[in-house]
Amino acid sequence: MRFVTPRAASRHRAYVRVKGPDAVDYLDRMLTNDVPDEGSIDALLLTPKARVIAPVLVWRRGPEDVLLLTEPELGEVLRSQLVRMRFAAKCEIEPEEHTSTIVFEGAEGIPNRDYGFPALEVLDADVEADAEEALEPLRIEAATPRFGREIDDRVLPAEAGLEERAISFTKGCYPGQEPVARQHHRGKVNRRLRVLDVDGVPAPETPVVYGEKEVGRVTSSVPGLALAYVRVEVPDDAELRVGSATARLH
Repeated sequence: MRFVTPRAASRHRAYVRVKGPDAVDYLDRMLTNDVPDEGSIDALLLTPKARVIAPVLVWRRGPEDVLLLTEPELGEVLRSQLVRMRFAAKCEIEPEEHTSTIVFEGAEGIPNRDYGFPALEVLDADVEADAEEALEPLRIEAATPRFGREIDDRVLPAEAGLEERAISFTKGCYPGQEPVARQHHRGKVNRRLRVLDVDGVPAPETPVVYGEKEVGRVTSSVPGLALAYVRVEVPDDAELRVGSATARLH
């Protein structure tokens, strides 16, 4: 890691509680990953065409109590989608109010896998914490996609590297499972999310050029490092151009 890791940093979130005798069964039928017996997992809520409605961190708080953590702008979207599909499932689906702090040392909390090495997300912590911007270099270096930047309606989960961390291929049916399974078994995407070593701080949507051909686009950046979707045929040792700057695959 080239960047300084803060002891703690705030993380803006929205929170949705799913609680009741059918809570776990219902979420297992809706999300791309099974609710764990304890702890947390990453999952997605998808459209039938496998576009991401919301990425979620799923925390099993109790036998009939699950808390979903998502991006701040997606809380109501997540809640309303789950309510709309609930039908006869016996569970309440309501927002909760909390604060999140990402802690890298000496705490108990929800396991978080966004930053390249072990971290815990602590709710309602009364600790001194850096601003959320301190986490951005770590997120980018770990190639963790974020909704509204790397994840939007142009992107399939496999392109964003979400198959490994957020999708189970042994669980039961969920919305979007068919196209996800087809993509997985076909085993090929045209582009993937990659980390770039780059001069400067290129803006989102800046084209990535190899030779004379546009082969990708930037999604996020910090000084010296960027995330970008890059076509899979680009060699790992390629010299790239991003705007007026040079770049290489990290």
